[in-house]
Amino acid sequence: MTRQEEYMARALALAEEAAAAGEVPVGCVIVKDGTVVGCGRNRREEKRSALSHAETEAIAMACETLCSWRLDGCELYVTLEPCPMCAGAILNARISRVWYGARDSAFGACGGVFNLFMEDFPHPPALVGGILEEACRTVLTDFFRALRDGADDS
Repeated sequence: MTRQEEYMARALALAEEAAAAGEVPVGCVIVKDGTVVGCGRNRREEKRSALSHAETEAIAMACETLCSWRLDGCELYVTLEPCPMCAGAILNARISRVWYGARDSAFGACGGVFNLFMEDFPHPPALVGGILEEACRTVLTDFFRALRDGADDS
């Protein structure tokens, strides 16, 4: 297993934790110099907040850990391609590289719908998709299948 797959596996464990809590299963870890400095999972239902995405939770923790809003040199690993809000937060935090698992054809802002990182913003991150893609997609499809099956039972 590569270093990138190991970090994505940690993000995937957070996604599974989110699913167990009834949240859309997305997990995220942020790494600087080989150390995890932030992690998060979706908590929109728990916090009743549209802002509580895995990436924003991880960015907030990384900023606190590093005592800075500037996350230069950090790498973000997330199980689902970031949405426009999260891509904007990534740009603002100056994260250096984004690794994502599954593409998001509905809300993806890194190529799924459009690529915010290709616009003329300062400090765009390098972008790599498809890390543990099948496992990342499976946790999402299983979650939504279970929701549909539960709705069919009512």
